[in-house]
Amino acid sequence: MTDAIELQREGGLLTLRLNRPDKKNALTRAMYSRLAEALADADADPEINALLICGSSECFTAGNDIADFVQQPPRDLDSPVFQFMRNLLECRKPVVAAVAGAAVGIGTTLLLHCDLVYVSRDARLRMPFVNLGLCPEFGSSLILPRLLGQAKAAELLLLGEGFSGEQAAAWGIATAALGDGAATLAKAREVALRFSQLAPEAVQVSKRLMKAADRQQLRQVIEEEGAMFTQRLRSPEAIAALSGFLAKA
Repeated sequence: MTDAIELQREGGLLTLRLNRPDKKNALTRAMYSRLAEALADADADPEINALLICGSSECFTAGNDIADFVQQPPRDLDSPVFQFMRNLLECRKPVVAAVAGAAVGIGTTLLLHCDLVYVSRDARLRMPFVNLGLCPEFGSSLILPRLLGQAKAAELLLLGEGFSGEQAAAWGIATAALGDGAATLAKAREVALRFSQLAPEAVQVSKRLMKAADRQQLRQVIEEEGAMFTQRLRSPEAIAALSGFLAKA
């Protein structure tokens, strides 16, 4: 499982690659721990100017590994998944994401906290929290209504409807949509490497200023969502939905 998160340094760029192709890069507790640690280390490393989060040219992530999730559910806000959320939210360095194929659940909500997001036009994004008896997480209940309006946000969060990479770019969830997965990864890498040519302190100050107004409210919402999410995991609705999912797998 240690190879499920592949770290690669290229000058001032650190790439965090989800590398579990047999499970469509589904995220486990161990993977969240590794991602959280890598984000914290990179943020403290003066030689790192930017981070790139990606999967393969065919798949970003299918979201949480449900079997692992059921066996080791997050018990509180110190669980690895919430450590990952906090470290991504608080990261001072610019974070670029490259998304091809599936981006399910946190695979979509984490994009809301990246600075630049490149997607393939045919990427398939979805936040099926209610479909699993759960609730929105990672600030999505605050960010999406503000970004898309209540009606469209309700379609995505209350109905769990999916959308394409092309739609994500049109709605402002992504920076741009590219022709295919290979082009998407190449564009994201190209942009992420540009930060090595820019004044790092100026970039970090600018990022902080851009996010400052909503930062405290977002922290509070993420904490409230997290507490409700862990509570929902113990609900009869979620237990039935997650058990049904595993029975079909």
